[in-house]
Amino acid sequence: MKRMKTYLKFGGLMALIITLFAFTSNRNKERKIDKVLIEFIEEQDPYVNESMVNKLLIQNQDRVTNVGKEILVLNTVERELDSHKMIERSDVYLTVNGELRALIKQRTPIARVNAVTPFYVDVTGKTMPLSDSYSAHVPLVHNVSEREVGEVFPLLKKIQRDEFLKKHVVGIYRNRKGHYELELRVYSFKVVIGKVESLDSKIKNFKAFYQKALRDKSLDKYKKVSLQFSNQVVCTIK
Repeated sequence: MKRMKTYLKFGGLMALIITLFAFTSNRNKERKIDKVLIEFIEEQDPYVNESMVNKLLIQNQDRVTNVGKEILVLNTVERELDSHKMIERSDVYLTVNGELRALIKQRTPIARVNAVTPFYVDVTGKTMPLSDSYSAHVPLVHNVSEREVGEVFPLLKKIQRDEFLKKHVVGIYRNRKGHYELELRVYSFKVVIGKVESLDSKIKNFKAFYQKALRDKSLDKYKKVSLQFSNQVVCTIK
């Protein structure tokens, strides 16, 4: 008898839980999204702002705050955000309080190409348009088209990852032979890289030259510093 009562109590409790769950679930589905929160997940320069993201959170000409939870497809919202050329990735989710939250990771430019229609190159080697919100402080690349981005990208990545180069290099030039020169922030001499190859060795040689010339106070004497030849630095005096 006691066992039967236990079973009945357990069955009643399960029925109550199921009823409450169904009731809560239906109410949750019917609830409107009453707030949109946008968060940029890394501290970056504002190439895209909250206003731009809000414009992307529009479905069928209606703001997402007017769309019921049951008809809002989060994957579709994410695809809309990820399609923006300033956004690397997004994560969109709903809270139990009826808030739509969008976590945004912007793309990171590492160079600006001075073409007929200027564009950035990001950390992955892809092109991205200029931003109306912010101008990136990155090296300016000349005489390079979108077709040649893949060629110059290893050099751009090297500059972006090396604190010494990142501090000193403000410009990159490509000549007709596909050879590259670097323009420095302070000194007027050109650094001839040549082909984008053996970069570790070339940069190591340049740093050794720079430190010695800095000690000798001779950096202002040079017109050109060439790193094209293996294991040596060839300088042209003004």
